[in-house]
Amino acid sequence: MSERFRIAIVGSGPGGLSAAARAAERGESHVLLEAEAHLSNTIFRYQKGKFVMDEPGILPLRSPVPFKAGSRESILDAWDAAAAKLKINVRHGHEVSVIKKRDDGVFEISCTNGQRFQAQFVVLGIGLQGNIRKLGVPGEDLPIVQYQLDDPDEYEGETIVIVGAGDAAIENAVALSRQNHVVIVNRRDEFARAKKGNETAILKAIEDGIIECYYNAAPERVDALNVGRKKGRMALTTPAGKAQILIDRVIARLGATAPRGFVEACGVTFPSKDPASVPAISPQYESNVKGLYIVGALGGYPLIKQAMNQGFEVIEYIRGEKVEPADEPLLKAKFAAMPGFRSVDEALARVQANVRLLSHITPLQLREFMLDSEIRTPRAGEELFRRNDYTNSFYSVVDGEVQIVVDPVANQRVTLHKGEFFGEMSLISGRRRSATVIAGANCVLVETPRRSMNRLINSVAAVKREIDQTFILRAIQSRFAPEATAAQLADIVSHATLQTFNAGDVLFNEGEIGDCLHLVRVGSLTISRIIGGKDVVLSYVPAGNYVGEMALLGDSKRSATARAAIATETVRLDGESFKTLVARLPALKLRLQQEYRQRAAANLAMQVAPEGGDIIQFLLAQGAGEATDILLIDESLCVRCDNCEKACAETHGGTSRLDREAGPTFASVHVPTSCRHCEHPHCMKDCPPDAIHRAPNGEVYIADNCIGCGNCERNCPYGVIHMASKPPKKPGLLSWLLLGLGPGPGEAPPDPKKKKEAKEKKAVKCDMCKDVKSGPACVRACPTGAAIRISPEDFAAYARSRR
Repeated sequence: MSERFRIAIVGSGPGGLSAAARAAERGESHVLLEAEAHLSNTIFRYQKGKFVMDEPGILPLRSPVPFKAGSRESILDAWDAAAAKLKINVRHGHEVSVIKKRDDGVFEISCTNGQRFQAQFVVLGIGLQGNIRKLGVPGEDLPIVQYQLDDPDEYEGETIVIVGAGDAAIENAVALSRQNHVVIVNRRDEFARAKKGNETAILKAIEDGIIECYYNAAPERVDALNVGRKKGRMALTTPAGKAQILIDRVIARLGATAPRGFVEACGVTFPSKDPASVPAISPQYESNVKGLYIVGALGGYPLIKQAMNQGFEVIEYIRGEKVEPADEPLLKAKFAAMPGFRSVDEALARVQANVRLLSHITPLQLREFMLDSEIRTPRAGEELFRRNDYTNSFYSVVDGEVQIVVDPVANQRVTLHKGEFFGEMSLISGRRRSATVIAGANCVLVETPRRSMNRLINSVAAVKREIDQTFILRAIQSRFAPEATAAQLADIVSHATLQTFNAGDVLFNEGEIGDCLHLVRVGSLTISRIIGGKDVVLSYVPAGNYVGEMALLGDSKRSATARAAIATETVRLDGESFKTLVARLPALKLRLQQEYRQRAAANLAMQVAPEGGDIIQFLLAQGAGEATDILLIDESLCVRCDNCEKACAETHGGTSRLDREAGPTFASVHVPTSCRHCEHPHCMKDCPPDAIHRAPNGEVYIADNCIGCGNCERNCPYGVIHMASKPPKKPGLLSWLLLGLGPGPGEAPPDPKKKKEAKEKKAVKCDMCKDVKSGPACVRACPTGAAIRISPEDFAAYARSRR
């Protein structure tokens, strides 16, 4: 015989527990079904002593169950106490196997222990932990590979590889590093998914040499063996090539996917077949099955506070009460600028209905996305950004239209309408804007910052696929055939693929038959030839440019080797499809022939003076391959007057951002310690207050809201950022002349190290004197012209000039 309740809550995680607590507080007939012998198995399985954060801090907590940042143990104790105090009707050891809705609207719930229940409403708060993602490589199920860490103190003196870049991976790595040799493998180049506190902790541990990190790396296989005291070996692919690590164990923390089979058996539908997708639910957390609600991680909201708020709110919705979501006031302020705004729900529905890209995420995910974004309502004719700007935000067109100026000379424009998006090319490549974009009539846009958009791309595969497909089309169109329509490009786009290369990887070799062309999407390439038995670099190819057209146009073999200078992505264009496009568009053929002649002449000039290639290779070895602007000093002209450093200090309040003497030199070309203004700035990736920005002209600078955490200093691989306190105000010219106070014009500023009192320190780096109309002070102050700033596009010409 089945017990009957008004509300059945499945799973006692943060969302389910909060829902049951609110139901108990409201006096609702309810039951909380939990498979384990304790509450909240996900939190229970956290490593012992783990500090649990209460993000997002801007949201208030709505729940009868307390929650504040603290240890795993303190949180579980508080939840147990709250459950007892509120007399929550929890049934432990009740794993739900079947949920079926009868014709009369009542849900039949069956458990694996044979118990059965009936309920008018069901709340699913089961989370994702039962469907852990595995490594996906040979050896993923070996005994030395585990997907959970209960107590880091159980392991001592071991070599342990942590695979993952999220909070769990970081916390495991930091805890284990106290008494073990820990290596963390991050598939990307930053810890973008982690909470700020965890970001700071892992980056500090890497900087201090406590933890070893492989960025842009991935496991290839795991083998069990006995080598000395080690139990196995892990093979990795890294930007520098293959790597092998002798290990004791691997702990993979790669997240989890929804228990799709069980959820779909309940009648719930998913918006796509993507394994990472979450069920489609309403803003009130109701699924397509009327009366069945989903809260927490299963609905796409893994943060504890968010899940607890949802648990509270879902009971109110079931009771027919009107409750304003915790983020409602924040979203109201966001949407206030939208014409015709009446309610947040209506505005969100309008955004999601009008923008196809955002149809791939749930309404709840959309709320979080909009909290990070801004609503823009520019007037008709207003420039949103200009060609060659270095901005990188992403735009979605909610209403109206925008015009992309693809050819400013002929004033040729392409119109984007409601539902389309733009800005993806600079977002992905890190390079300048490829076109000017002008607002049309009645334009309503969503502008999303780079970090938030990258987080969405990395977490929702369907969003990434759509942006990639659009990027390919627009990259081909803007670089080769701005006059062509999407229909004319359909064939070449359908045959195009995205390819990735690690630094040093070869795209094609000199002498090979040319069967494709590569358009550089991210990163950069070098073009080289064997001359006199030596590999000589002829040119440098940054993102937004292409290679491989010479062999295709001439139906000949490759005249040079193309190699990735840094980690690089390209759009590979099929040779036959490209030649067909060239045959259809005479104007394209003429442009390519002209560029062909220019490249051939430049390559010939470099072959005549092969030592120029050595200079390019030297610059690339100093990280110039990812630079957008780099300071160089001609040592044959430099007189060591240090005017460059003094001018830098004079311009920036007494603190120089340049170390002239430091840095390597080759063939009289000196690379001092000064910011390179990278295309994808390392310093910008993990800045808690979002204080590091890129100006429209490309200068990467640090704003006044820097908190001095030091993340940027640790992240910069070139040592161009340092922490400094503000020096005392320099006396005026008359005080110096009459009283001899302070350093005079051109004299060294006071040394902050000599100050006895401790002062607040903030990050300091070169900003290329972005607010000075006459340009960088270091270059202007050089009396011999030894100091210059150049972009990588000028490397070949610069190298040729050094003959």
